[in-house]
Amino acid sequence: MRDEETGSWWQQVTGEAIQGPLKGQHLRPVFHDELTFGLWKREKPDGRVLRPDESVARAGHYAPANWEERMAKVPVATNVNLDKSLDPRTLVVGVAVNGVSKAYPFDALAKQSPIIDEVGGVPIFLVVGEDKRSVRAYERLVEGRKLEFFVKPNANTLTLIDAETGGEWDFTGRAVGGQMSGQQLKKVAVLNDYWFDWKTYHPNTTTYELGAR
Repeated sequence: MRDEETGSWWQQVTGEAIQGPLKGQHLRPVFHDELTFGLWKREKPDGRVLRPDESVARAGHYAPANWEERMAKVPVATNVNLDKSLDPRTLVVGVAVNGVSKAYPFDALAKQSPIIDEVGGVPIFLVVGEDKRSVRAYERLVEGRKLEFFVKPNANTLTLIDAETGGEWDFTGRAVGGQMSGQQLKKVAVLNDYWFDWKTYHPNTTTYELGAR
């Protein structure tokens, strides 16, 4: 990314200026979700959608609809040796807490959601939404207790149950039933990324293995 004011170039993943007058500066990260439109619209029925700029579209400056398909055919190139423990374009959900990072292959998450874990000394869990594409992570320490979550079977919408109190929680991390009703779990930032990219910027990352609980 290039800013118009100084001409500095910024790295997309880290938010660091890598060239120009502001080289070495870091942008402050803003918490974000990556959700399917259907799930987001259900949670935010009054939310607004950014409309593409027609002049930019006419000029052909937006990525084409088949961009992902085209990029999959382009050889992966990084400035470090590729870690071949996973295919370079394996989609992972990356988490970084207290300077410790971990990558969760999306296929493993889809099969085992929710995944209970601890990263950087913080007890967390990751869960895939009912759309089978959106992923969120939360701290699972509530009122001094570590909670373990599992999916409530046969629920009309995705509902989580904590094993300690039997309370029910929704995908937004809010307790909707039980003695903790009204409580809100603290969100943990996640990044959907390709393995080669996550590994490049988190060289000491560990990787979650399916079945490791």
